[in-house]
Amino acid sequence: MGKFDGKVALITGAGRMRGIGRYAALAFAKEGAAVTVTGTGRDPSTFPDDEREAGWLDVDSVAKEIVKNYGVGALSLVVDVTDPAQVQEAVDRTVAEFGRVDFLVNNASASRMAAWAAFEDLTPEAWRHVMDVKVTGAFLCTQAVTKQLLRQGGGGSIVNVISVEAKISRATDLAYATASGALYTFTKKAGRALAPHGIRVNGISPGTTDTARNDSLYGYPRSQDWDDRLQTIPLGRAGTPEEMGNFAAWLCSKEAEFIVGQCIEIDGGQSA
Repeated sequence: MGKFDGKVALITGAGRMRGIGRYAALAFAKEGAAVTVTGTGRDPSTFPDDEREAGWLDVDSVAKEIVKNYGVGALSLVVDVTDPAQVQEAVDRTVAEFGRVDFLVNNASASRMAAWAAFEDLTPEAWRHVMDVKVTGAFLCTQAVTKQLLRQGGGGSIVNVISVEAKISRATDLAYATASGALYTFTKKAGRALAPHGIRVNGISPGTTDTARNDSLYGYPRSQDWDDRLQTIPLGRAGTPEEMGNFAAWLCSKEAEFIVGQCIEIDGGQSA
């Protein structure tokens, strides 16, 4: 018996082989939940070498892995989280496939380099893109899932994947850090607003984590810059996507049912 037997989770940004979204999806499935995994429908020509060598198929691979390893239902969808119609369709298809939805993990985010620029060179388009995906996307997904949870009754749980960059931002990471700060505030406010309905909203703020998202900054295999970055972490190592995904799932469990509106840094002491 798993702690999520009979439950259904929807995970955004879940298509990367070395990604938090994938491992969050696996963590829910391991405990018995059916899972909908969404991604942007990445062009395979942009996949990193390890994904190409593995014959990786983005969210389809995650869904197949869930069914094969855990024997629960899995649905893979291409979704633009900034489009309200596509977000609603994802919720509707999840309910049509599995009969309900209980958990949401808002992990979708713009690419690490989408707005990586000096302040004076940061374009409105890049700024808007990062804000739209990380903040507006989380709002749209949370609202759509909340409406379904209210129809179902019985509450539910939502986890936003923020970033420690909200507290330790670098000068060239302004848009991403600001979006992370906005998502932090959204988590606090939504947590307060939805708790009376039995819907818990919390957030995790990963520190430097060894995911594909960091390839654009540190290469893969990792460069000396990566080793230098690890020296800024008191624990002396990066986080793993498994750690982040497992904790996101745990926040949805009964063991965490008195935790509301919290944004928990998982960063090896990086923001301490």
